[in-house]
Formats: sequence, structure tokens, C-alpha cells
Amino acid sequence: MPAFARACTLLPLHCATTDQIGSLLFADDVVLLASSARDLQRSLDRFAAECEVAGMRISTFKSKAMVLSRKKVECLLRVKEEILPQVEGFKYLRVSFTSEGKMEQEIDRWIGAASAVMRTLHRDRVRSSAIREELGVEPLLLRVERSQMRWLGHLVRMPPGRLPGEVFRACPSGRRPPGKPRTRWRDYVSQLVWERLWISPDKLEEVAGEREVWASLLGAVPAT
Repeated sequence: MPAFARACTLLPLHCATTDQIGSLLFADDVVLLASSARDLQRSLDRFAAECEVAGMRISTFKSKAMVLSRKKVECLLRVKEEILPQVEGFKYLRVSFTSEGKMEQEIDRWIGAASAVMRTLHRDRVRSSAIREELGVEPLLLRVERSQMRWLGHLVRMPPGRLPGEVFRACPSGRRPPGKPRTRWRDYVSQLVWERLWISPDKLEEVAGEREVWASLLGAVPAT
């Protein structure tokens, strides 16, 4: 795996930070990233060569190419003589990614799955609030928001070099397309903290950096 990792990080995706991300590795699932089709092909060639040295080969049947762009851009990638199909979306670790960089389809998929379970299991016409009160269970939205803010605290406290923290702080290089910028997760969670804890964005990292203080604040978040 170290040789594969070196092959994957040959041509990284450039961001306005000290770190650059050229690949995502998890067991035998690999995602290669690059800022151009040429760089991505070179990275793919090197990765394929390392696989051959180890007596392995890339499964072209399972491999796909995708361009992250608001406009349709052709990306022709080859593994030897085989051309990888270009797709508008793919799944990585059970999460759906799309070429437009949006998460609406993934969110709708999870909502649909949850709704299917509820239709199967919930046969009595009882209000959710009544069930929660009887069982002493907090609202689902509160659990989700608290989990998001807890993860924010982990990101803020991560030491330099940890990939999730670096991605959280990263500012991708390049020019923004015209129109209103899309809401980043950082923007969303900062607004959530302001609405729930009354902590302003300029004080957010300072407060979240104190583990015990942050945990006590999250434990005291009231249900709406």
C-alpha cells in the first residue's frame, strides 16, 4: 500500500493551503484527484504501473471518470487501451457524489430510505412528539444538529496534518463561477452554532477548541 499511496499522490489537486490532496484511499477503493485530465491520466498511469509490479490490476469494469464542474467537460481516461466511462455521479464508501458537486440526491436518497422504513414499521397513528415523550427520546433534528456541532469541535481541535481538519480549513484555488456562491458546510455549521449557542463565527474556534467547555455547551442545547 505505501507504493500505491506514493503513486496516487504524484499529481495532487491544488488548494490554497500547505497541503494538497491527490487521492482518497480506503482498503481497495481508490479515488484519484487532479486539476486537469492530463495530470489525472499521468497519475492513473503511474498507479496502474504500481499495481502491475504488485501483481495486481485495475478493474476497468468498476472504474469511472467524473469531472467536477458546473459545465459538461469531457475527460477521456485510459487504462492501457481501455477507455474508462465518464459518469455524472458515482458512489464512494456508500456516499453518492455528482459532477455538479451537489448533495441533494444523496440527501433525498437517505430521506427516502428512512421513509420506507417508517412506512414499514409505523402502523399506528401516533404523533412523533407523543412517542418521544413516552420513551424519553430527544427529537431527531436535535440529535443531528448536536452531532454536527460535535464533529465541528473535533475538526477545530485536530492537529496540523490530519486530513479532515486540513480539508475543513482549505480554500480551493481558482476563480468562482458567476452567481451566488453555494453554501459551504463551514458556513452552515457556523450559522447553526450562532442560532443554537449564540457563539459568533469570530469566537467559534476559540470556544470549540476547549473540549470540556464545548461538550457542556452541546449537552445543554435545548430542543426547539
